[in-house]
Amino acid sequence: MEGDAKTMSQQESEGPVRFKHAEYPEEQTIPFFPNYIILEVIVSYLVLAGLIVLASLLPTGLEEKADPFNTPMHIKPEWYFLWIYQFIKVPPMIIGPGVLAELAGIFIPAIGILLLILLPFLDRKEERRPGKRRLAMVILVLILLGFLAISIWGWYS
Repeated sequence: MEGDAKTMSQQESEGPVRFKHAEYPEEQTIPFFPNYIILEVIVSYLVLAGLIVLASLLPTGLEEKADPFNTPMHIKPEWYFLWIYQFIKVPPMIIGPGVLAELAGIFIPAIGILLLILLPFLDRKEERRPGKRRLAMVILVLILLGFLAISIWGWYS
C-alpha cells in the first residue's frame, strides 16, 4: 500500500502530461485537458452571460400578427442572406430570363461553397502566416468586398 502512495505522490509532483511539439518548447504549452477545456468553458459561459444581459436589456418588440392572406409588397431576407438574394437576380439580368439563368443563380453559389469546403485540400502550401501569403490575402479581400457590394446592392434593390 505504501508503494502505491509513493507512486501517486510522484505522479502528482510531475504535473499533467504536456504535448511535445517540435516547434514549441514544452514550457510554452499547456495541457489540453483540463487546462484548455476549462478556459473554453469559462469563455463560453461569459459569452452566454453577455447574450443574456443584452437580451434582457434590449428586448425585441413583437410586431403585428402575420396575415396569411395579405403578402407585403417587398419581403427581404436578413442581412446575412442579402448577398445570395441579390445574386439570384443577377444571371437573368445578364443572360435573360429562363431556366438557364435560374440554374446559374443556384449552381454558381453552390460551386463557391464547394470550393470553400475543398480549400484546405487544394491549398497545401507550407507557409501559414497571412502576412507571407499576399495573393491569398488579396483574393480574400476581393471576395469580401464583392460580398459586401452585392449585399448593399441587395439592400437597396
